[in-house]
Amino acid sequence: MIRQLGRVLGAEHRGDYLRYLAALVVYNVLQGAAYVLLVPVLRDLLRGDTGAAARWLAILAAVVVVSWFASYVHQQLGFRLGHLLARTLHHRLGDHLADLPIGWFSGDRVGAIGQLTSKGVVDIMGLPAHMFQPLVSAAVTSLTVVVGILVVDWRLGLGALAAIPLVYAVFSWAARRAASVDDQLHATGVEAADRAVEFARLQPVLRGAGRAADGYAQLAGALREQHAAGRRQLRRSLPALGANALTVQLVFTALILLGTALALRDGGRTAELVALLVLLARFAEPLAASAEYGAALRTARASLTRIDEVLATAPRPEPERPADVGGHRVDVDDVSFGYDPGRPVLAGISLTAEAGTTTAIVGSSGAGKTTLLSLLARFVDVDAGAIRVGGADLRALTAEQRGALVAPVFQDVYLFEGSIADNIRLARPDATDAELREAGRLARVDEIVDRLPDGWETQVGEGGASLSGGERQRVSIARALLKDAPIVLLDEATAAVDPENEAAITSALAALTLARTVFVVAHRLTTVAHADQILVLDGGRVAERGTHSELLASGGRYAAFWRQRQRAQGWHLGTRVPAGAATGGD
Repeated sequence: MIRQLGRVLGAEHRGDYLRYLAALVVYNVLQGAAYVLLVPVLRDLLRGDTGAAARWLAILAAVVVVSWFASYVHQQLGFRLGHLLARTLHHRLGDHLADLPIGWFSGDRVGAIGQLTSKGVVDIMGLPAHMFQPLVSAAVTSLTVVVGILVVDWRLGLGALAAIPLVYAVFSWAARRAASVDDQLHATGVEAADRAVEFARLQPVLRGAGRAADGYAQLAGALREQHAAGRRQLRRSLPALGANALTVQLVFTALILLGTALALRDGGRTAELVALLVLLARFAEPLAASAEYGAALRTARASLTRIDEVLATAPRPEPERPADVGGHRVDVDDVSFGYDPGRPVLAGISLTAEAGTTTAIVGSSGAGKTTLLSLLARFVDVDAGAIRVGGADLRALTAEQRGALVAPVFQDVYLFEGSIADNIRLARPDATDAELREAGRLARVDEIVDRLPDGWETQVGEGGASLSGGERQRVSIARALLKDAPIVLLDEATAAVDPENEAAITSALAALTLARTVFVVAHRLTTVAHADQILVLDGGRVAERGTHSELLASGGRYAAFWRQRQRAQGWHLGTRVPAGAATGGD
């Protein structure tokens, strides 16, 4: 665990870590030496030689003073290292997570990361501040005491030395037994935390369904599972703790019996052996104390291992230098991709989108439409084939190049806690106020801020909770407009919004897509009909491609899709308009 912590801290903080460990070891050696010096003090006192006892006592006092100073130094370094750990781990995790592909962030991993960055980091902070001391003391102080006993009486020293493997074996068995349910306890804790956050966020839904009084079954179930896992851990841990305590006491008792037997056989060394028996208590004390920290050490070690595993996850490969991009034409060449090995979501996808054109992507749910946009944004990497922008492989572009080239606008919009202006300016922090307001005007965000008391400085809340879904979508479009990227990816941008917001968003999208290379996943007929080319996906493959008129004339899947959408437009609340009277758009 000590090596693992050093690896997580990184080379830049190795000096701080080594200084702390050195101070910790020096303190525990001095503490052990102080215990050993009790033997000559007590021996001479029991023999009545107060002069010799006073000299040994002076040496003991000097060692205690130096030990106190070493204790102060290692505690100060430990607390500083704990704060350094928190800062370093948060920064390293944040930087590394930003380099991982979006596909890595599955639902369970997001909850686990939240647990690691909060409780996990706090657990690890306690290692140098509180928990390394009893752990190192059990090893270093006890070993120093054993060396002292060997010097004074080799027979008792060998007895103490022989007991160490037994104590270690029992400790290891107890740790393995208790740790057998640690992963399950962690998993249930992550699930309970996720459900608690979900319960808070779903209050409008729960109250609307009349379920606020009797609670949320998923949260209650998660808490029951967590409670059951905690009880299982107690059932496993308590016998292990008892075995640790019993082993230490049995070893201590056996050594006392050995020392008593030696004292009875050698009456001339009785005073010395009695002093050694006092020293044996100092030998057993750190061993017993370390067992009390077993659960906390296991928890911290588990968190450290999980953070180490996240940091060891291979990041998304990035080129060392920017590639040359010749324009904004997009070529997708025989691309295949799957989230799970052996289960492709897309297979053999090829297309060319000339600069300034619009490509519409249609297909049934699960056909791979959103996945294709994720590949174009390089949220995930292709398994086979290549995607090129301006002749350059997307994987050869730096993150800065991709950020400048591509602006995604997806259905699920997340706004960061802050003002409306802050969320729009996120796309280009150095934008002027005039540029920000112009992007907001084009996206019709100005209509939103005009009716809010704080205007552009209105706080949107976590995730944009204080705005409606359509208003959040307008802010995200304003963000994309301010970014001014030449390639735009749109995924169901007008889904699940009211007619007023749909009209505003449609107007904003018209401004956003002007003279840009656009890929759009949508069910709006006008958007699809006016596209320069249409791809129909089915089962992860391109089933049809062409213009609106070409695909209608072919009478295939797209034509059936078009007829279905036309019929759907004829339905209104309370009446049905004949299909022939429907217009061409919605």
